[in-house]
Amino acid sequence: MRFKEKNVLVTGGAGFVGSNLVDKLVQEGASVTVLDDLFTGKRENISHLEKIEFVEGSVTDYDLVARLVRGADIVFNLAVRNIIVSTVSPLLDFQVNIGGTFNVLLAAKKYGVERVVYTSSASVYGNPRYLPINEDDCPSTLNPYAASKLSGENYCSAFYESYNVPVVVLRYSNVYGVNQSPLNPYCGVISKFFDRLMNGQAPQIHGDGEQTRDFTYVSDVVEATLLAALSPKAEGAVFNVGSGKETSINEMINLMIELTGLPISVVYMDKRDIDNIRRRVLNIEKIRRVLRWEPTVTLKNGLEKTYDWLLSQNGKSRNRKSFFGIRVVKEVSDKETVDIIQKKDYR
Repeated sequence: MRFKEKNVLVTGGAGFVGSNLVDKLVQEGASVTVLDDLFTGKRENISHLEKIEFVEGSVTDYDLVARLVRGADIVFNLAVRNIIVSTVSPLLDFQVNIGGTFNVLLAAKKYGVERVVYTSSASVYGNPRYLPINEDDCPSTLNPYAASKLSGENYCSAFYESYNVPVVVLRYSNVYGVNQSPLNPYCGVISKFFDRLMNGQAPQIHGDGEQTRDFTYVSDVVEATLLAALSPKAEGAVFNVGSGKETSINEMINLMIELTGLPISVVYMDKRDIDNIRRRVLNIEKIRRVLRWEPTVTLKNGLEKTYDWLLSQNGKSRNRKSFFGIRVVKEVSDKETVDIIQKKDYR
């Protein structure tokens, strides 16, 4: 019960990582308020919805943010527009990822919160010169999403140095797991691949599949996030949060095919504009040393957990053989995703 009697605000708390964090905070005894505009998040993601205060709204609304921060001891800022939306609509990216973060920090300064945890991304590193990537390596922002996350980090640093706002920055790397629904057109690659496998369709890889990533299971990410909120040593620091293991997309696909038992060919497609990172693996020694955190879920075990969760969403189980027919759900391609976003008139 590490958060017993703590009032906690989680922005973006109905999203993938946010909902997992909220569930854990409730289990740890916190009194939780969630702020989410439900752009990609869903109330149903939060299993303890009856135990929290849910506020539908945006971090771009300063008056709302200030009212909620005023009653909080700790603020977790996970509200974000992801890389697909950010690339298509850089103004929306700016308003939420930068403006929303600024609102949180301004309110935290005014009301003197105990800690602000800002969740950033390994995207800020771009294509690194050396591997594994250290926290003090030079950033390289190759898309609006990376630029906005780095800008948020810089505001955190500025508010810490200028106003003593107690912040900590976490750079997440390719998080996957429970609550990452493949029906969400903005979800991560692992859920998309599983969805296609389970529906008898070939996973689509953009590029040759030899690009690498550092895949991190969501429960490990949540634990790192909680430790960052509690440790006095974390204040003012930046931490990588990853598995520390470099895995190619082809290697991951082979694990998934082995797990599902579905011998389906892979389709290789042209790279997209956002597919500009060739290799990625993070050095996680700093967070091991300072916060005594290390990942506990291997990629194989994490894929098993994710697959079991996806099966449960369809009323299936790995305990028996099942046939997965084509669901009557419109499949949204990457191009169609872009069209959908543009129709929302985000400039």
